[in-house]
Amino acid sequence: MLDLHRLRVFRSVVASGSVQAAAANLGYTPSAVSQHVTALQRETGLPLLERVGRGLRPTSAGLALAAEADELLSRLGATEALVADLRAGRTGSLSIAYFASAAALWLPSLVGRLGEEFPGLRLDLRLSDVPPDNPDARADIHLVVATENFSPGSGFVSHHLLDDPYVVVLPERHALAGRAEIELAELAAERWIDNDFARGWCRQNLHDACAAAGFSPPFLVEAHDYRAAIAFAAAGVGITVMPALGAVQPPSGVRVVPVIRPRPVRSVHVVIRESVARTRPGALALELLRQASVNAGRR
Repeated sequence: MLDLHRLRVFRSVVASGSVQAAAANLGYTPSAVSQHVTALQRETGLPLLERVGRGLRPTSAGLALAAEADELLSRLGATEALVADLRAGRTGSLSIAYFASAAALWLPSLVGRLGEEFPGLRLDLRLSDVPPDNPDARADIHLVVATENFSPGSGFVSHHLLDDPYVVVLPERHALAGRAEIELAELAAERWIDNDFARGWCRQNLHDACAAAGFSPPFLVEAHDYRAAIAFAAAGVGITVMPALGAVQPPSGVRVVPVIRPRPVRSVHVVIRESVARTRPGALALELLRQASVNAGRR
Protein backbone atom coordinates (compact mmCIF):
# COMPACT_ATOMS: atom_id res chain seq x y z
CA MET A 1 0.00 0.00 0.00
CA LEU A 2 1.28 3.46 -0.88
CA ASP A 3 1.53 5.97 1.92
CA LEU A 4 -0.64 9.02 1.15
CA HIS A 5 1.53 11.34 3.19
CA ARG A 6 4.59 10.32 1.24
CA LEU A 7 2.67 10.90 -1.99
CA ARG A 8 1.86 14.43 -0.81
CA VAL A 9 5.50 15.09 -0.01
CA PHE A 10 6.68 13.69 -3.35
CA ARG A 11 4.06 15.75 -5.23
CA SER A 12 5.36 18.85 -3.44
CA VAL A 13 8.91 18.05 -4.53
CA VAL A 14 7.81 17.75 -8.18
CA ALA A 15 5.72 20.93 -8.00
CA SER A 16 8.35 22.92 -6.09
CA GLY A 17 11.27 21.83 -8.23
CA SER A 18 13.62 20.73 -5.44
CA VAL A 19 13.79 19.02 -2.06
CA GLN A 20 14.82 22.28 -0.40
CA ALA A 21 11.88 24.24 -1.85
CA ALA A 22 9.44 21.48 -0.94
CA ALA A 23 10.83 21.41 2.62
CA ALA A 24 10.33 25.18 2.93
CA ASN A 25 6.77 24.97 1.58
CA LEU A 26 5.82 22.07 3.84
CA GLY A 27 7.63 23.29 6.93
CA TYR A 28 9.87 20.20 7.06
CA THR A 29 13.61 19.79 7.05
CA PRO A 30 15.21 18.79 3.73
CA SER A 31 16.40 15.53 5.28
CA ALA A 32 12.83 14.64 6.30
CA VAL A 33 11.58 15.29 2.76
CA SER A 34 14.41 13.18 1.32
CA GLN A 35 13.54 10.34 3.70
CA HIS A 36 9.88 10.37 2.59
CA VAL A 37 10.86 10.34 -1.10
CA THR A 38 13.37 7.52 -0.53
CA ALA A 39 10.73 5.49 1.30
CA LEU A 40 8.22 6.08 -1.51
CA GLN A 41 10.75 4.90 -4.10
CA ARG A 42 11.29 1.79 -2.00
CA GLU A 43 7.52 1.19 -1.76
CA THR A 44 6.99 1.54 -5.50
CA GLY A 45 10.22 -0.13 -6.59
CA LEU A 46 10.66 2.72 -9.09
CA PRO A 47 13.25 5.47 -9.52
CA LEU A 48 11.11 8.60 -9.15
CA LEU A 49 13.81 11.31 -9.16
CA GLU A 50 17.12 11.57 -10.96
CA ARG A 51 20.05 13.88 -10.31
CA VAL A 52 20.85 16.56 -12.90
CA GLY A 53 23.90 18.59 -11.98
CA ARG A 54 23.29 19.73 -8.42
CA GLY A 55 19.53 19.40 -8.70
CA LEU A 56 16.87 16.72 -9.12
CA ARG A 57 14.20 16.15 -11.71
CA PRO A 58 11.39 13.59 -11.88
CA THR A 59 11.86 10.54 -14.07
CA SER A 60 9.15 9.55 -16.54
CA ALA A 61 7.81 7.20 -13.86
CA GLY A 62 7.93 10.05 -11.35
CA LEU A 63 5.95 12.34 -13.64
CA ALA A 64 3.33 9.65 -14.21
CA LEU A 65 3.00 9.01 -10.48
CA ALA A 66 2.76 12.75 -9.74
CA ALA A 67 -0.09 13.12 -12.26
CA GLU A 68 -1.93 10.16 -10.74
CA ALA A 69 -1.32 11.55 -7.26
CA ASP A 70 -3.00 14.81 -8.32
CA GLU A 71 -6.25 13.01 -9.10
CA LEU A 72 -6.05 10.80 -6.01
CA LEU A 73 -5.37 13.71 -3.64
CA SER A 74 -8.14 15.75 -5.28
CA ARG A 75 -10.65 12.96 -4.67
CA LEU A 76 -9.36 12.58 -1.13
CA GLY A 77 -9.82 16.33 -0.60
CA ALA A 78 -13.43 16.09 -1.75
CA THR A 79 -14.00 13.19 0.65
CA GLU A 80 -12.44 15.12 3.52
CA ALA A 81 -14.71 18.09 2.72
CA LEU A 82 -17.73 15.77 2.85
CA VAL A 83 -16.65 14.44 6.24
CA ALA A 84 -16.22 18.02 7.48
CA ASP A 85 -19.73 18.87 6.24
CA LEU A 86 -21.23 15.89 8.03
CA ARG A 87 -19.29 16.57 11.22
CA ALA A 88 -20.47 20.20 11.22
CA GLY A 89 -24.07 19.19 10.59
CA ARG A 90 -24.19 20.67 7.09
CA THR A 91 -26.48 19.02 4.56
CA GLY A 92 -23.77 18.45 1.94
CA SER A 93 -22.68 20.33 -1.14
CA LEU A 94 -23.89 21.07 -4.64
CA SER A 95 -21.68 22.12 -7.54
CA ILE A 96 -23.17 24.24 -10.33
CA ALA A 97 -21.34 25.13 -13.54
CA TYR A 98 -22.71 27.83 -15.81
CA PHE A 99 -21.94 29.86 -18.93
CA ALA A 100 -21.32 33.58 -18.59
CA SER A 101 -24.62 35.00 -19.88
CA ALA A 102 -26.58 32.81 -17.44
CA ALA A 103 -24.66 34.12 -14.43
CA ALA A 104 -26.38 37.47 -13.95
CA LEU A 105 -29.80 36.28 -15.14
CA TRP A 106 -30.36 32.98 -13.36
CA LEU A 107 -27.69 32.35 -10.73
CA PRO A 108 -28.50 35.06 -8.13
CA SER A 109 -32.12 33.98 -7.62
CA LEU A 110 -31.20 30.30 -7.84
CA VAL A 111 -28.46 30.57 -5.24
CA GLY A 112 -30.64 32.77 -3.03
CA ARG A 113 -33.53 30.32 -3.06
CA LEU A 114 -31.29 27.32 -2.39
CA GLY A 115 -29.76 29.20 0.54
CA GLU A 116 -33.21 29.90 1.98
CA GLU A 117 -34.44 26.33 1.62
CA PHE A 118 -31.19 24.60 2.64
CA PRO A 119 -29.17 26.91 4.92
CA GLY A 120 -26.45 24.29 5.46
CA LEU A 121 -25.91 23.55 1.78
CA ARG A 122 -22.42 24.42 0.52
CA LEU A 123 -22.46 25.68 -3.08
CA ASP A 124 -19.56 25.40 -5.50
CA LEU A 125 -20.08 27.69 -8.51
CA ARG A 126 -17.93 27.28 -11.61
CA LEU A 127 -17.75 29.22 -14.88
CA SER A 128 -17.63 26.64 -17.67
CA ASP A 129 -19.44 26.28 -21.00
CA VAL A 130 -18.85 22.58 -21.72
CA PRO A 131 -18.96 19.65 -19.26
CA PRO A 132 -15.54 17.93 -18.97
CA ASP A 133 -15.11 14.61 -20.78
CA ASN A 134 -14.23 12.95 -17.47
CA PRO A 135 -17.54 12.42 -15.57
CA ASP A 136 -15.70 12.50 -12.21
CA ALA A 137 -14.66 16.11 -12.91
CA ARG A 138 -18.14 17.32 -13.81
CA ALA A 139 -20.30 19.58 -11.72
CA ASP A 140 -23.49 18.16 -10.21
CA ILE A 141 -25.51 20.62 -12.32
CA HIS A 142 -24.16 22.12 -15.53
CA LEU A 143 -25.81 24.79 -17.66
CA VAL A 144 -24.50 24.20 -21.15
CA VAL A 145 -24.93 25.46 -24.70
CA ALA A 146 -25.15 22.50 -27.05
CA THR A 147 -26.58 21.11 -30.24
CA GLU A 148 -29.98 19.45 -30.32
CA ASN A 149 -28.48 15.91 -30.29
CA PHE A 150 -26.28 16.59 -27.25
CA SER A 151 -25.62 13.47 -25.14
CA PRO A 152 -24.75 14.04 -21.45
CA GLY A 153 -23.10 10.63 -20.91
CA SER A 154 -23.64 7.86 -18.40
CA GLY A 155 -24.86 8.91 -14.97
CA PHE A 156 -26.20 12.26 -16.18
CA VAL A 157 -29.47 13.41 -17.71
CA SER A 158 -29.99 16.45 -19.94
CA HIS A 159 -33.06 18.71 -19.96
CA HIS A 160 -33.63 21.22 -22.75
CA LEU A 161 -34.37 24.64 -21.26
CA LEU A 162 -34.84 26.96 -24.22
CA ASP A 163 -33.68 27.95 -27.68
CA ASP A 164 -31.90 31.30 -27.62
CA PRO A 165 -32.02 33.22 -30.94
CA TYR A 166 -29.34 35.75 -31.80
CA VAL A 167 -29.85 39.52 -31.88
CA VAL A 168 -27.84 42.48 -33.08
CA VAL A 169 -27.04 45.31 -30.66
CA LEU A 170 -26.74 48.63 -32.47
CA PRO A 171 -26.09 52.23 -31.44
CA GLU A 172 -29.50 53.86 -30.96
CA ARG A 173 -28.82 56.35 -33.79
CA HIS A 174 -27.90 53.64 -36.27
CA ALA A 175 -29.91 53.68 -39.51
CA LEU A 176 -31.23 50.16 -38.82
CA ALA A 177 -32.04 50.73 -35.13
CA GLY A 178 -35.77 51.24 -35.75
CA ARG A 179 -36.28 47.97 -37.59
CA ALA A 180 -38.28 45.05 -36.12
CA GLU A 181 -35.91 42.53 -37.72
CA ILE A 182 -32.65 42.76 -39.63
CA GLU A 183 -31.37 40.31 -42.21
CA LEU A 184 -27.89 39.07 -41.36
CA ALA A 185 -26.55 39.98 -44.81
CA GLU A 186 -27.49 43.63 -44.19
CA LEU A 187 -24.79 43.74 -41.50
CA ALA A 188 -21.96 42.53 -43.75
CA ALA A 189 -20.42 45.99 -44.22
CA GLU A 190 -20.78 47.11 -40.59
CA ARG A 191 -17.99 47.55 -38.04
CA TRP A 192 -18.28 44.34 -36.03
CA ILE A 193 -17.39 44.03 -32.35
CA ASP A 194 -16.32 40.53 -31.31
CA ASN A 195 -17.79 39.42 -27.98
CA ASP A 196 -16.41 35.91 -27.44
CA PHE A 197 -12.75 35.99 -26.47
CA ALA A 198 -12.80 32.22 -25.84
CA ARG A 199 -13.72 31.52 -29.49
CA GLY A 200 -16.34 29.07 -28.28
CA TRP A 201 -19.33 27.28 -29.76
CA CYS A 202 -21.56 30.38 -29.71
CA ARG A 203 -19.07 32.31 -31.84
CA GLN A 204 -18.71 29.42 -34.28
CA ASN A 205 -22.49 29.24 -34.55
CA LEU A 206 -22.50 32.91 -35.57
CA HIS A 207 -19.69 32.36 -38.08
CA ASP A 208 -21.63 29.52 -39.69
CA ALA A 209 -24.75 31.69 -39.98
CA CYS A 210 -22.76 34.53 -41.56
CA ALA A 211 -21.18 32.08 -44.00
CA ALA A 212 -24.67 30.92 -44.96
CA ALA A 213 -25.53 34.58 -45.61
CA GLY A 214 -22.50 34.89 -47.89
CA PHE A 215 -19.93 36.79 -45.80
CA SER A 216 -17.45 36.52 -42.96
CA PRO A 217 -17.97 38.97 -40.07
CA PRO A 218 -15.28 41.70 -40.21
CA PHE A 219 -14.35 41.96 -36.53
CA LEU A 220 -12.56 45.28 -36.01
CA VAL A 221 -12.80 45.44 -32.20
CA GLU A 222 -12.34 42.54 -29.80
CA ALA A 223 -14.19 42.50 -26.47
CA HIS A 224 -13.91 39.74 -23.89
CA ASP A 225 -17.60 39.39 -23.05
CA TYR A 226 -21.11 40.45 -24.01
CA ARG A 227 -21.37 43.36 -21.58
CA ALA A 228 -18.15 44.95 -22.80
CA ALA A 229 -19.22 44.52 -26.43
CA ILE A 230 -22.59 46.16 -25.71
CA ALA A 231 -20.82 49.07 -24.02
CA PHE A 232 -18.71 49.57 -27.17
CA ALA A 233 -21.89 49.54 -29.26
CA ALA A 234 -23.47 52.14 -26.96
CA ALA A 235 -20.40 54.32 -27.52
CA GLY A 236 -20.99 54.17 -31.27
CA VAL A 237 -17.95 51.98 -32.01
CA GLY A 238 -19.90 49.43 -34.06
CA ILE A 239 -22.43 46.61 -33.86
CA THR A 240 -22.28 43.27 -32.08
CA VAL A 241 -24.32 40.08 -32.59
CA MET A 242 -24.98 37.70 -29.71
CA PRO A 243 -27.58 35.34 -28.20
CA ALA A 244 -30.61 37.19 -26.83
CA LEU A 245 -29.85 36.15 -23.24
CA GLY A 246 -26.62 38.12 -23.46
CA ALA A 247 -28.48 41.30 -24.34
CA VAL A 248 -31.15 41.27 -21.62
CA GLN A 249 -31.53 44.64 -19.85
CA PRO A 250 -29.23 46.58 -22.18
CA PRO A 251 -27.95 50.02 -21.16
CA SER A 252 -29.21 53.25 -22.68
CA GLY A 253 -27.73 54.17 -26.02
CA VAL A 254 -28.40 50.90 -27.87
CA ARG A 255 -31.19 49.04 -29.63
CA VAL A 256 -31.55 45.26 -29.64
CA VAL A 257 -33.04 43.80 -32.84
CA PRO A 258 -33.54 40.12 -33.86
CA VAL A 259 -31.50 38.92 -36.85
CA ILE A 260 -33.04 36.70 -39.56
CA ARG A 261 -32.22 34.90 -42.82
CA PRO A 262 -30.61 32.92 -41.35
CA ARG A 263 -31.54 33.22 -37.70
CA PRO A 264 -28.76 31.62 -35.63
CA VAL A 265 -30.03 29.93 -32.48
CA ARG A 266 -28.21 28.27 -29.59
CA SER A 267 -29.83 25.49 -27.56
CA VAL A 268 -29.52 25.78 -23.77
CA HIS A 269 -29.60 22.62 -21.66
CA VAL A 270 -29.16 21.75 -18.02
CA VAL A 271 -27.16 18.58 -17.37
CA ILE A 272 -27.69 17.09 -13.93
CA ARG A 273 -26.19 14.08 -12.21
CA GLU A 274 -28.91 11.44 -11.92
CA SER A 275 -28.24 10.85 -8.22
CA VAL A 276 -28.40 14.62 -7.57
CA ALA A 277 -31.70 14.95 -9.42
CA ARG A 278 -33.25 12.64 -6.81
CA THR A 279 -32.21 14.91 -3.91
CA ARG A 280 -34.32 17.80 -2.66
CA PRO A 281 -31.70 20.50 -3.50
CA GLY A 282 -31.12 19.03 -6.95
CA ALA A 283 -34.82 18.76 -7.74
CA LEU A 284 -35.43 22.33 -6.57
CA ALA A 285 -32.50 23.68 -8.59
CA LEU A 286 -33.81 21.95 -11.71
CA GLU A 287 -37.32 23.34 -11.17
CA LEU A 288 -36.00 26.86 -10.62
CA LEU A 289 -33.92 26.70 -13.80
CA ARG A 290 -36.94 25.51 -15.76
CA GLN A 291 -39.02 28.39 -14.41
CA ALA A 292 -36.26 30.89 -15.21
CA SER A 293 -36.00 29.60 -18.77
CA VAL A 294 -39.76 29.89 -19.29
CA ASN A 295 -39.68 33.49 -18.05
CA ALA A 296 -36.73 34.23 -20.33
CA GLY A 297 -38.60 32.81 -23.30
CA ARG A 298 -41.50 35.20 -22.64
CA ARG A 299 -39.35 38.30 -22.96
